[in-house]
Amino acid sequence: MEKPAFRPTADNRPFWDGCQQEKIRYQLCQHCGTVQLIPRSVCTRCHSRDLAWQDACGLGVVLSHTTVYRAPTPAFKSETPYVIALIDMQEGFRLMVNMRDGADINLTIGDTVRIRFEARPEGLLPIAEKEPA
Repeated sequence: MEKPAFRPTADNRPFWDGCQQEKIRYQLCQHCGTVQLIPRSVCTRCHSRDLAWQDACGLGVVLSHTTVYRAPTPAFKSETPYVIALIDMQEGFRLMVNMRDGADINLTIGDTVRIRFEARPEGLLPIAEKEPA
């Protein structure tokens, strides 16, 4: 069984194109300054259509994490156990990603991580890596 592939849409294509260039992209409202990761055609705060795509610096802090021991589908069984983390990025948005090195890392809330990218058949996907202390 194959893992589900990402399928870019017109709204999120700039995000996925950024991943292929090893960049995390997010939207910034040019009218009110609101940051939004989930792409939309209007700002979630002021409803302006004046949105611009920005490149994130790639650094964030662990808000929460969990270790997955039981794969959600057979396609993920060979990767268990693995760690999923919620990362508060410096730019003000939150990103959910797998952690590099799976359950072998000693991850705690508040750790600094850097977003890296991992090759999959359909392209590069974001993954987090703990920064050295």
